Amino acid sequence: MESLDRREWLLTNGLGSFACGTVCDARTRTYHGWLIAALNPPSERTLLLSHLEATLEIRGKTWELSTNFWSDSKVAPLGYRLLRSFSIEPIPTWVWREENWQLTRQIVMPNGFPKVEEELLPNQFEQRTLIEYVYQGKETATLRLKPLIADRNFHHQQTATAELKFSQKLNGNRVLFQAINQDWQGTPWQLTWSKGDYQIAGYWYWNYYYPEEKLRGLGDREDLWSPGELTVTLQPGDRITLEAKLGWKQDMGRWGDGEMGGNYPTTSSTPPTPLPPHPPTSSSGSPIPNQLLRAADQFIVYRHSISGPTVIAGYPWFNDWGRDTLIALPGLALTTGRFEIAKGLLKTFGSYCKYGLIPNTFPDQGNEPFYNSIDASLWWIETLGLYLEATEDWDFLVTQYPVFRQIYKAFYAGTLFNIHIDATDGLLTWDAPNVAITWMDVVISGKPITPRYGKPVEINALWYSALCWAIKWAEKLATIQPDNVEKLHSRRDRYFQQAEQVKESLQKYWNPHQQYFYDTISPDDQPDPKIRPNAVLALSLHHCGFPPEQARQVLQIAKDKLLTPYGLRSLAPDDPDYIGSYTGDSIHRDSAYHQGTVWSWLIGCFINAWQRFYDTEPLPFDWQPMLEHFQNQACICSISEIFDGDPPHTPQGAFAQAWSVAEILRYFPKRSGIGD
Repeated sequence: MESLDRREWLLTNGLGSFACGTVCDARTRTYHGWLIAALNPPSERTLLLSHLEATLEIRGKTWELSTNFWSDSKVAPLGYRLLRSFSIEPIPTWVWREENWQLTRQIVMPNGFPKVEEELLPNQFEQRTLIEYVYQGKETATLRLKPLIADRNFHHQQTATAELKFSQKLNGNRVLFQAINQDWQGTPWQLTWSKGDYQIAGYWYWNYYYPEEKLRGLGDREDLWSPGELTVTLQPGDRITLEAKLGWKQDMGRWGDGEMGGNYPTTSSTPPTPLPPHPPTSSSGSPIPNQLLRAADQFIVYRHSISGPTVIAGYPWFNDWGRDTLIALPGLALTTGRFEIAKGLLKTFGSYCKYGLIPNTFPDQGNEPFYNSIDASLWWIETLGLYLEATEDWDFLVTQYPVFRQIYKAFYAGTLFNIHIDATDGLLTWDAPNVAITWMDVVISGKPITPRYGKPVEINALWYSALCWAIKWAEKLATIQPDNVEKLHSRRDRYFQQAEQVKESLQKYWNPHQQYFYDTISPDDQPDPKIRPNAVLALSLHHCGFPPEQARQVLQIAKDKLLTPYGLRSLAPDDPDYIGSYTGDSIHRDSAYHQGTVWSWLIGCFINAWQRFYDTEPLPFDWQPMLEHFQNQACICSISEIFDGDPPHTPQGAFAQAWSVAEILRYFPKRSGIGD
């Protein structure tokens, strides 16, 4: 079925809910659907509306417009053969056409990100998808729309059982659905339409097949419930709009006839802006392509449990993670001039600091955060520094400086995972062999694939940068807190001495034989000579503790061995542990994750380091392949999480990744080639 288009589209609503699918309209993933609602934003994401099966009838002739996989070799109906065009701008639009008719469909997901002053319960957030069909032709047509529905966790598939039922209550031009399974009641939601006649039915469609899940070695079959059919008579130029909306139990008793009136929204209008509007230029003064800005917006969402913004790490399957959010924040919020979003995120993360650690996973209501990251705290300091450089918001520094002090003191006293400062060299180290707390974080059967306990190079580069920020902050605070001048000057001097010790100790990472940095130094002082991109990351931070001559040699090696058109490989191809293809089941894929797979977010680190140490030489990176990927591959108008290490560097992993988009946005050249 190579003729079927594997490109994908994505809509989000600022709450963690999303809709996505393929350009050809066939569902190929468990995660494809038109209303995947975050019941406790942005968590508890639940598939409710999979899609609408559509047929068009004119004078007794019927065209089936849908496309479904049933096996690797069976696709039915073959609606994609009638599909003439697809466009993503300004909203996803499909056009099916034959000689005497044309049917256009648009889908939009209005943004529900609440105002700052709003205090809402989870069931009060607006979560809905609008679908509109427009008919053009010479004769009257009949459009039949059959909803296919579910009620299941977005990671899982639904299976038909005798116990699983779907109740529905019809009232005029809307119907309420709710799954019921023995003692369990599912999520009530409603489907509303602007015109047409809905007939209740109810039967299962068994064994929808998801080929992308088969490729990932996961469950690939699903049963979907068909509750009924909407029949619509269309004259040339007519349109019908449907709304799938999260509804709650209290709605059942207060629906009234004619509630929709004449104010029913249409998808042809511009979707609401989720956040404060972007400034017209980036911080560097160069125009920011609107497509990249819109891609960035898809990751900024509201988390109910903290009553503030967070960042979804990637679609379609990731949630919000601390490390990813902080790495992505400069591109998503500082480059775009959304300083209040950056400030809110930094404040929220700082409020959850515990044991000197910033959580890597935010809590849902009543749950404890996961403090399983050594670098989230360091990225918080780095990003706070970048925010303050961009805004000079020294009042915010006053409120957040105690958080820095908490991190600083915990690292010196020792904290979880035996994270502590080695008194002999001032470097930050940790010793917990069976966990992974750096960004190379895959653990299989209790063992990390890339064990990095000890002193990873980028961790101590971050630690050096943190101490340099601390010097500046102590000096600044001394000017605005005259009563604490003596204490702050004393701290400044201590930070300076510690930074100098760390800078000297960073030379332990220099490998003169390879002219590259060791990736990590184990607790027993054994250096790891693998060529990894963490050396480049270490050179890209705001404060760099490595001399220019070493940095240039590192960048030349990275250019020759790690650089690809889509980012940096996680391991050099000549390493015996290199894996060039990210394929197979979860074990095979996880084994390849950091053993050669290309990570697109790392291109930002390379660009920043190259421009710092080779400021007069052109960047050895052609933007055109990344542009082509952004505009025409994988998820259209987004950037994939990872790519195969081997050419042709097939996109893999999450099809839209926050830090990938953020770093491209952050370092994109003035002449973009992306439409404004």
